[in-house]
Amino acid sequence: MPQYFLTVPHESAEEPTMESMQDIDPAELQAMMAAVEKFNADLGEAGAFVTAGGLQPPSTAVTVDATGGTPRRTPGPFVEAAEYVGGFWIIQAPDEERALIWAEQASAALGSRIEVRALQENPE
Repeated sequence: MPQYFLTVPHESAEEPTMESMQDIDPAELQAMMAAVEKFNADLGEAGAFVTAGGLQPPSTAVTVDATGGTPRRTPGPFVEAAEYVGGFWIIQAPDEERALIWAEQASAALGSRIEVRALQENPE
């Protein structure tokens, strides 16, 4: 079954973290977390859940380049951007339409846009 990468975009200027989430109204945060928990449970019950996670902001990234003679580690993201991926789900769905329906539910749960991309399948 095809797998899809559902990503949660964030504005680079904001860089939300677990600490900054403390600034959100506790009732709103609790409602959002409950909605996401229900979404994850629904994915699991449907056999669509593969994995999910939140990412630390780009300022914490280290870019590794071992394509030359000596590996280099550069603090920071590999590209500066106005937005970045703040979290993700990998799901499996029979087709893109079903993946988009799941993304609509994720968007409603988080109150955020969701980008959907199919993972490449193994060549036959």
